[in-house]
Amino acid sequence: MVESLKFTMNEESINLEALSTRAGFNSAVRHINKTLEISEGLRLNNLGDMLYESGEDLSGERGALLLRMLLIDKLGYKAVSANLGNVVADVPGLGRVFEKWKAVDLVAAYHHPDMGLLIANPKAVEELSRFGTLRKRELLVIYAGKGGAPTLSATTTKLATPSDETCQKAAELALALFEGRKVKVPPEFLKGNFTAGKPRKAAQSKSAAKKAGKAPPATRSTAQSKKAKAQKIGKAESQAPSASPSRMTPMYSVAVTNECFHNGNVEAWKRIIESYNNKYPDLRVYIYYEGERIIDINTLFKWGKVKHGSSIQFAIAGDAIKDVSKLQRYLAHGASPRFEDFLFASPGMVLNLFG
Repeated sequence: MVESLKFTMNEESINLEALSTRAGFNSAVRHINKTLEISEGLRLNNLGDMLYESGEDLSGERGALLLRMLLIDKLGYKAVSANLGNVVADVPGLGRVFEKWKAVDLVAAYHHPDMGLLIANPKAVEELSRFGTLRKRELLVIYAGKGGAPTLSATTTKLATPSDETCQKAAELALALFEGRKVKVPPEFLKGNFTAGKPRKAAQSKSAAKKAGKAPPATRSTAQSKKAKAQKIGKAESQAPSASPSRMTPMYSVAVTNECFHNGNVEAWKRIIESYNNKYPDLRVYIYYEGERIIDINTLFKWGKVKHGSSIQFAIAGDAIKDVSKLQRYLAHGASPRFEDFLFASPGMVLNLFG
């Protein structure tokens, strides 16, 4: 009994430790306010759709806590998770399968190794495209429920969650599809009221409005007091660090046609990517080799195993992604014997390759 009490007190102390500083307290208040704001509209909306429309970033521990609080604790959704053993090739294509599952509401949360936690309504193709190419051994969680809020059962005073065996089965089968397995969809999955909507991407209009110095249009009509509250929360959130990129392209391969990917090819790639970043500062270029992300391109030369015929992959993350094919073309040029075409500029001078 004493040991149990001691553990409870220590656990409570750890939970409250974050509130001991002004920054921690303010962060907790913002999280609570944002949770309440999202909770108000969750009864009639899919969480993935709401986040996609608002452009809200919930990466990291904050997003995981919100998922548990709103979907599991509040709405009683079933959750199934796995570190992916295999991955489906066409992730967005799953949206056309899930949109037929009208019996349940679905939310997918993918812990991307580079972009952090990504949350989507798997019934929406455009939202699933943000996941990019799934990676083996990364965590994917599927939530399935009946929407709404738990209600009092007629035979008991306890809260009765709306989820049932259908939701558990749906979460398990959805996860199997993400792993590329063949499943038999029960006919009862195809009947119900949980149809896929057409969410609007407010994040892009918000970004454009910010550049133009204008406020983004409201995505939902609200009372004046709620609108003022949302503006206040938005102002507080805007002071936080910049959000993680909301979308990532699939990986594109670039073949090495030089006898090996040597120091000259490395320098050419660095200048090409520098030029791309100069043109599109809000986009990020990720480099991969043999499935591993390359933080420092110089290591491709130091490894000494990127030879003729090898392939190096890249992906781009951010909103309004542009000039992917042009970047791929330049990188292929830089991985060829003609890499010197990118080395004519003086040190410190950025090439103007993307206009």
